[in-house]
Amino acid sequence: MNHSPLHLKMLFAVVLTVACFSAQAAVDVDAAKALAKQNNCFRCHGTDKDKDGPAWNKIAAKFKADPKGEEKLLHHLSSGETAKFADGHEEAHPILKSDDASANQNLVDWILSL
Repeated sequence: MNHSPLHLKMLFAVVLTVACFSAQAAVDVDAAKALAKQNNCFRCHGTDKDKDGPAWNKIAAKFKADPKGEEKLLHHLSSGETAKFADGHEEAHPILKSDDASANQNLVDWILSL
């Protein structure tokens, strides 16, 4: 088998591409939306439309740009930290009511996929 640098680079690119698609495919969209609905997230957030809170596609863009964005978003949803609104007021963000870490991660993964 030929293990030239070019072949190794091509193999690495294929493996990386498959891994990326596998990670995206792993998101259970229906479960994420069900958890968001159960926690009344849609009251303040739209998928692509601002409500009282920013649209999730805007949140995704913000957190995707941050190397620790996934971790920060998960913390925001589970800590009750302060959320700032467009009109200038602040209030504690509701804490995600789920003890299932994988379900919480799935919700974060779904938001970041938008």
